[in-house]
Amino acid sequence: MKKTINYIRKQIYEYNPKIAIVLGSGLGELADEYGEVFMPYSKIPGFPQSSVPGHKGQLVLAKISGKDVLMMQGRCHYYEGHSMEEITYPIKVFKKLGIENVILTNAAGAVNKAYNPGDIMIISDHINFMGTNPLIGENDEELGVRFPDMTEVYSKKLIKLAQAAAKYLQITLRQGVYIAMTGPSYETPAEINMARVMGADAVGMSTVPEAIVANYCSMNVLGLSCISNYASGVSNKTLTHQEVIEVTGRTQKIFKELVLYIINNIHLAQ
Repeated sequence: MKKTINYIRKQIYEYNPKIAIVLGSGLGELADEYGEVFMPYSKIPGFPQSSVPGHKGQLVLAKISGKDVLMMQGRCHYYEGHSMEEITYPIKVFKKLGIENVILTNAAGAVNKAYNPGDIMIISDHINFMGTNPLIGENDEELGVRFPDMTEVYSKKLIKLAQAAAKYLQITLRQGVYIAMTGPSYETPAEINMARVMGADAVGMSTVPEAIVANYCSMNVLGLSCISNYASGVSNKTLTHQEVIEVTGRTQKIFKELVLYIINNIHLAQ
């Protein structure tokens, strides 16, 4: 951890980021447009490597609305063979770097039949259906308590700010529950029906471990899902990752406008 922190601080010594964004599949354009310092994960000591198409795999320092913002252009996933500790390691790094607000984004499948590809959903809560927890193991008291409360994983103040942003930008936002499963296989129709009965609106293979750790580290969390496809059984279409990339690509403009507004006005949610 010390080597990781020292390396990053040397690269961004002129900056003092308090906001971090994890950019999911196909949503990395924001980093390309505003990035000033680019750090490939392969060069950062201790950082896990991503192998998924649509994830460039680099840490980017950007300047947005006069604010320093640290962005993960792509993340690592449990299904790639990484441990829970490895995929949430960057979140702990954010905490050590002084990050206060984390925006987690992802591409997700629509479980709620009223949702459509191209919609953006604010995550109001989540269901951890990955069969494990990133906090299992020895606890680091410097980061958080042994048994952290999960009543409000996703900041109500940041959700309210995202809603205000959508109203100002005249963007229709969904709001619902995200369920995380391990992947890499897409879910069966029976599993999606189960998720719907459990109260889920969207399904994906990431975000929940990061959200748990960010909340454990007392950081404010906002979750945004780009609905990239109908989940299995919602339509007769075969699911492919290519479709995910294509839909998130088409949603980039709206997504960027929303995130830029949130960053510009994030002080209102503190």
